[in-house]
Amino acid sequence: MSITYKYGKMRFWEMFPGLLVWGTFSLAIIFSFLQPLWVIIAIIVFDLLWLFRVVYFNIFIISAWVKYHRTTRIDWAKRLETLPCSKEIYQLIFLPTYQEEYNIIQNTLRSLSENTYNNSQMIVVLCGEESDSARFEVVSAKAQSEFGSFFKKLYITVHSRSLQNEIPGKGSNLNFAGNEISNRLAHDFSEIKDEHIIVSAFDIDTIAHPQYFSLLTYLYCTVDDPTHSSYQPVTLFSNNIWTASAPVRIGAFGTTFWLFAELARPERLWTFSSHSMPWKMLKDVGFWQKDIVSEDSRIFMQAFMHYHGDYRVTPVFLPVSMDAVYGKTYFSSLKALYVQMRRWAWGIEHLPYLIEGFRNDSLIPMRKKIKYVFNHLEGMYTWATAPIIMFVLGWLPLWISKSQSNAIIQAAPFTLEQLMQFALIGALISAVLALTLLPRRPDRVHKRTWIVMIFQWILLPVTFILFGSIPAIDAQTRLMLGKYLGFKVTKKTRI
Repeated sequence: MSITYKYGKMRFWEMFPGLLVWGTFSLAIIFSFLQPLWVIIAIIVFDLLWLFRVVYFNIFIISAWVKYHRTTRIDWAKRLETLPCSKEIYQLIFLPTYQEEYNIIQNTLRSLSENTYNNSQMIVVLCGEESDSARFEVVSAKAQSEFGSFFKKLYITVHSRSLQNEIPGKGSNLNFAGNEISNRLAHDFSEIKDEHIIVSAFDIDTIAHPQYFSLLTYLYCTVDDPTHSSYQPVTLFSNNIWTASAPVRIGAFGTTFWLFAELARPERLWTFSSHSMPWKMLKDVGFWQKDIVSEDSRIFMQAFMHYHGDYRVTPVFLPVSMDAVYGKTYFSSLKALYVQMRRWAWGIEHLPYLIEGFRNDSLIPMRKKIKYVFNHLEGMYTWATAPIIMFVLGWLPLWISKSQSNAIIQAAPFTLEQLMQFALIGALISAVLALTLLPRRPDRVHKRTWIVMIFQWILLPVTFILFGSIPAIDAQTRLMLGKYLGFKVTKKTRI
């Protein structure tokens, strides 16, 4: 079964998340004036639940961090030699690009050529855009000249801008490239079976760990039913982390720690950003959907629906590193961070897709349907509301009722302050773990930047609101109003 959800088809479910968020804020404000004691009690309960959430969230983060460091110490290329099936597995890497300079593309291709996996079993696809044809023609020619001989094949595709029913962006580019490469592989390498091809859809700035493809192949050869699983690595936004602004660094590490927690719970894991998947699955579902923004997560749900719930994500505890957002000025960096976070929060667009798919598929167990809908909706709702409730609305009823002599009201400020202080212990853990994930400090970066790397976490509450809650509210409000978001490319720049 293949489902292609069109914007506007299920307006109630497009509106529901935004209505839930704004309904929460409205009721909190109204009852702060009418019944402040009720709201204070609700806020205390909410903060207590959030404290428990922070505790178990950090347990999962630490668990994943331990697995990550254990995995990086293993020689996966050597282990792979013990598996005869690995000789049959080919890596197909898609690299969609738009307006990137050649040094970005060059670094990515070099990292692929220097991977421990056999280059003769790697096929790379550089996916350009017709709207960027002048630049792309130059950089693709350089890439072909410098790296064409390193791999079994280096393909070049150019996505036409005249195609109908598309949203310009990564998803439509990948859809075009996938269909074209399917035909080229059938012609050039008909002897390679679909089941023997693993696809990696990477952002153009993705630098895979030297053993990433060796571990990926090892997992593909050893897990049960490998063509019914995607493969999610640890995502680090660390290529330029030393020169990024403090809020951008917090946002980058925050995303990594969220993914750490998800990797420790694979039963609820979706694919995110750069990841890998079976070629057979892609052909079965008709490749990436070309008229959405969040194709990285949607492709997992396409497979989940197609196989009637018999699809999963296997964690890969090795990193792929990408660029943190960057701007020419401090303000432009913050603006780029906001746009990126809003685009990720636009993943709320998957809710109507889930509802429609589950409604029309009686083979998926009801337990799975409820779990996926609840986890997705609860995650997006919490993303939008929790920072505002804790750091803003939580203090409104206290201010309104400060003259009352009720014991609960009088004790509430101290209680809330203590709960938030305990919850911020999680920030301290994040700060410590973040230091262990940093790449080597470039010589041009001053040594005192280490101090900034530690004390930048003081900004967490502000960053939590400005670049967490607000872009999520923005995204859900746009979907609620039918003002659908387009794909805006994150500019890749290194200094």
